Amino acid sequence: MENGSSNGGEALPNGNGKAVQALQRSFGEVQGILEHNRMLIQEIGQNHESRDAGGLSRNVALIRELNSNIARVVGLYSDLSTSFSGSLLAKGPDDAAAAANKRPRPTQ
Repeated sequence: MENGSSNGGEALPNGNGKAVQALQRSFGEVQGILEHNRMLIQEIGQNHESRDAGGLSRNVALIRELNSNIARVVGLYSDLSTSFSGSLLAKGPDDAAAAANKRPRPTQ
């Protein structure tokens, strides 16, 4: 296989190594943010259960941070989508159409 890809068994065309690295980097960043969000949600839940005034006040800041992190994840996925679409368009209409035809069709 070209470039040693692991994308479901299909080989990637030459020159996509940088794209794959960028994809992996972005998914790694998303994974880190989501893991941090998991910890924030855990702390928010503990503060809520304790009903301690200080913990409940802290939840306001934690929820703001959680909201900000979610916006970052949405932005990263949006950037990934734009990059992926751009790479398909850069291949040319024939290549993009061929790639679209390789997608599995739902059975009826």
